[in-house]
Amino acid sequence: MNDPESLTNQFLIAMPGLNDANFHHTVTYLCQHGKEGAMGIVINRPSGLRLNDILEQLEISDTPLPDAEQLIYVGGPVQTDRGFVLHTGGTEWDSTLQITPTISITTSRDILAAIARGEGPEKSLIALGYAGWGEGQLEQEMSANAWLNGPAPEQVLFDLPPEARWEAAAKALGVDLNLLSGEAGHA
Repeated sequence: MNDPESLTNQFLIAMPGLNDANFHHTVTYLCQHGKEGAMGIVINRPSGLRLNDILEQLEISDTPLPDAEQLIYVGGPVQTDRGFVLHTGGTEWDSTLQITPTISITTSRDILAAIARGEGPEKSLIALGYAGWGEGQLEQEMSANAWLNGPAPEQVLFDLPPEARWEAAAKALGVDLNLLSGEAGHA
């Protein structure tokens, strides 16, 4: 099950020259990666919405809850009407995929209500939409120097403010993004 070629549980860090509006200066946490493609959540693009807004739209609660002021992120350009919750902890929710022993992703409504009540996972990031790549697409983009990949420290994923995550993810690799050129080159 642990494919050494897999980029699951890694960050994709957009190179400074990546000008695609969906991914310019983004950090994407890869939830799944294999021969059939990849799926991830952009973790540094706040949408302007808060959890209370989503709870009201889903008719989970029409009363603003104090623990529901959490930011909602733009997770990527695919299925932008669908919610994804990256979180610490296990699989006690209705629809959860465990990514690592400490990080999971859940798509069911029960986790949103629990977070709002202060009964959810210790740490979470809520996004609308995801980033997806078909078979071989991500590998092709990586060979064209669109992305850096590297470890995904939980501190960067959950604790840092969104505007600090792009540079912090690169620093975890020992890379200063200000020193990189947008031009590709191969030796």
